[in-house]
Amino acid sequence: MKKRILIIMILAIGFLLMACSAGKQQVVEQAQPDQESESGDVASGETEEEVDSVDLAEATSQDQGQEESGATEDPLAAYPSEKIEYARVWLQVIGNGDVEELNVKHISAGEQLNPYDDKSVAYPEDVIVLSGKAMVDGFVTYSGNGDGTINVYDVPSHWPTSEQIEESMEEYTKGIVEGTEKVSVDTGDEEEVVELIGKISG
Repeated sequence: MKKRILIIMILAIGFLLMACSAGKQQVVEQAQPDQESESGDVASGETEEEVDSVDLAEATSQDQGQEESGATEDPLAAYPSEKIEYARVWLQVIGNGDVEELNVKHISAGEQLNPYDDKSVAYPEDVIVLSGKAMVDGFVTYSGNGDGTINVYDVPSHWPTSEQIEESMEEYTKGIVEGTEKVSVDTGDEEEVVELIGKISG
């Protein structure tokens, strides 16, 4: 009788141990998918961050490329500064960009304003004379100040004789020197400036 009770107790304990072991295994199996899911989410998050980082770098590179390709070169960069000045001065003072050609003449300081009269006063500085091919195109005599302004000399297209003026030729030419007009020169339209530069002669 005691042996049977002992055997029954041993079997009962054995069943209980087996049941506990099976329960623990189920708990572990249920927990593993959740952990895999969490690790998968982390990996997915890292991938998204990496993709976002790559996309941002590519976008920045594309923007920089567009900015570089969109940057336009200065059309006047290929021309000498003095020719740019001649074209701008002509357009500012005369305003006629349709001339057939633009002639340039340099007159040194000390040369007489009126080369046909010994009583004429001399230029106090170097000046530049711009003129068209025909007299009707006009002309301008000026000196540059190096600050975007010029001094315009009101030299006549035809010099009068001493008999045609009330004062002496010395006084007449002195009045031209003292009456120079300071003019600010605009940059002007680049296309017009380039076109006029192509017509400069001399």
